[in-house]
Amino acid sequence: MGLNKDSGINIGKIKKGKRNLITDVEGIKVGHVTLSDGGIKTGVTAILPHEGNMFKEKVMASSCVINGFGKSVGIIQVEELGSIETPIIMTNTLSVGTAAEGLIRYMLDQNDDIGTTTGTVNCVVTECNDGRLNDIRGLHVKEEHVLKAIENADVSFEEGAVGSGTGMVCFGLKGGIGSSSRIIELDNKEYTIGALVMSNFGSKRYLTINGDKIGERIAEAEKSEKDQGSIIIIVATDIPLSERQLKRISKRAVVALGRTGSYLGNGSGDICISFTTANKIKHYSDTKIINMKMIYEDAIDEVFKAVAEAVEESIISSMYHAETATGINNTTIRSLREYLK
Repeated sequence: MGLNKDSGINIGKIKKGKRNLITDVEGIKVGHVTLSDGGIKTGVTAILPHEGNMFKEKVMASSCVINGFGKSVGIIQVEELGSIETPIIMTNTLSVGTAAEGLIRYMLDQNDDIGTTTGTVNCVVTECNDGRLNDIRGLHVKEEHVLKAIENADVSFEEGAVGSGTGMVCFGLKGGIGSSSRIIELDNKEYTIGALVMSNFGSKRYLTINGDKIGERIAEAEKSEKDQGSIIIIVATDIPLSERQLKRISKRAVVALGRTGSYLGNGSGDICISFTTANKIKHYSDTKIINMKMIYEDAIDEVFKAVAEAVEESIISSMYHAETATGINNTTIRSLREYLK
C-alpha cells in the first residue's frame, strides 16, 4: 500500500518495504472497525506491536508531544518507564474513555494477574477530533468495537477513510489512516522503519506534496481554513534502540509535518509514539540485570532520514486513499484524488 506507482507520487529515495506499511516490521498487525452511516463517521484502529502477550513482554518505547492540544491516555507512563504494554488504540476525542475501558477489559481477559498479584496496566489510547464529519456527541464507539478492531488486526490493512480515520479531515481534504515503511542497512543487515498516521490537521492553502505546493492551487477555488485538528503518528522499527534514542526519532516526525505544509497550529494536537520490537522488557524477570542492544549514535542519522520519509508518505497516503465523504450536517469533504486528475 502506501503510495503505489499509479498515484504518480514518489516520496523520498530510501528503499520501501515489501508492503510499504508499518506491518513490514515483523510481528506488527493493524486492525480497523469502521462506523459509517450518514452523520456517523468514526471508528477504531488498533496497532499490535507484536503477536505475543503485550503485558508480559513489553516493547521499549518513547513519545514526543509536538503540540499538546490533545487528550491521549497512557503517554505519561510511556515516558517514565520507556515501554508500551498494550495494543495502541486510535479513536475520536470523545470516545477515549470508552476505548480505554474496552482495552482494559481486553487486557484483564488476557492477564488474570493484573490488579491481583501484580500492578495495574497502562493502556495507550490516542485520539483526533472527527467532529466535522462525525456526530461526535453521539458517542457511537462502543467497547466491543475496540475488541473487534484488535481481533481484526492483520499484516494487511486498508488505508484512507477507515477505522478511526473514517471522519478525519487533513489539509481541508479527506484524511484518515496512512502508512509506509523504509528499509536501511546497518552492519550488513537490513532493518525496517514503519510509520502509521491518523491525519486530521493542516490548512488547505499550505498542502505540499513532494515539494509541489498544490494547496495554493486548490485554495484558489475553495475556502482555506487555519491549521488545526491533530495528527497521531506511530513509528515502529526492528532496530535495537534505547528509549532515549526512540525519543530522538519521535522528534524527527515533525520534519514530515513541515514538508507536507503544517506550521503546527495552536489547535492541533500533534503526537508521535515510537517503539522498537528488538528490545522487549519482561514483566517478570529471573534476573535483576538485563541486557539491551542499541544503535551506535553516529549511525542514527540514517534512521532519522527514514522516519522523515516514512511519516511524510504516510500523511499523503492517508489522503490519497480516502474517498470523498459526506457526514453530519450534510458536510462534504473532498478527496485529494479529485485534484490530482
